Amino acid sequence: MKNNRNDRNNKFNKKESKQFSKKDNRRSEEREKRNFDDQVEGRKSVLELLESEKDINKIYVTRGEKQGSINKIIGRAKGKGIVLVEVDKSKLDEMSQTGNHQGVIAIVPPFEYCEIEDILEEAKNKNEKPFILILDGIEDPHNLGAIIRTAETAGVHGVIIPKRRAASVNSTVNKVSAGAVEHMKIARVNNINDTIQFLKDNGLWIIGTDGKAENYYYEQDLTGPIALVIGSEGYGMNRLVSENCDILVKIPMMGKITSLNASVSAGIVTYEIVKQRIK
Repeated sequence: MKNNRNDRNNKFNKKESKQFSKKDNRRSEEREKRNFDDQVEGRKSVLELLESEKDINKIYVTRGEKQGSINKIIGRAKGKGIVLVEVDKSKLDEMSQTGNHQGVIAIVPPFEYCEIEDILEEAKNKNEKPFILILDGIEDPHNLGAIIRTAETAGVHGVIIPKRRAASVNSTVNKVSAGAVEHMKIARVNNINDTIQFLKDNGLWIIGTDGKAENYYYEQDLTGPIALVIGSEGYGMNRLVSENCDILVKIPMMGKITSLNASVSAGIVTYEIVKQRIK
């Protein structure tokens, strides 16, 4: 009986331990999400934020002698009446999510995603054919930030990301994008395939990137209203997403490695679209 009781106690303790572990993980994830959602780090990112006219709750800067662009940040923040808080570097190190705060962290409301209609309206207001990026499951925030930075420099009207199983806009994305997220319309959708159909109904051609495609990207006419689909880092596009694309294109691979980083692929094809539109 004693052994049975001990066995039950051990099982209970293990079960209780797992429950606490799950709770701790959930709390950790919630804590991480809160931190990511409400801060912008790094001098360039905070300067871009100050220029974007978006709300800023307060800005933390390192206590001590100020040099370089940090003085520009302080001057603009004071001009806008934004609360400035001087703290020790160790405090910023503790707050930082990117590990590279450069002596400044801005606390902001959570990132505001837009609607797909807002992206189409952006193109209409500029009297341009819509140019959209659809990211099918980009999980690495560094890749997401790099793609958004490229998209902004290329004049893309908006970026669409899924709500599940994909990176969202956080402090790392903002930092890697060099503040481009403050100037880019980003929509977060429940279903990529429904979104593709909606864009088709609004006259856009859906171009997917796939290593198994027959045509190279530079052989395709990319001058019309386009939504370019970039697949995830490890698996490429979802099968249904691929099937719903109007056209599939590929990038030449001459070496032994048969795939490119998602942000590199996005940059190559994005700027081919830019080139064709300019010509």
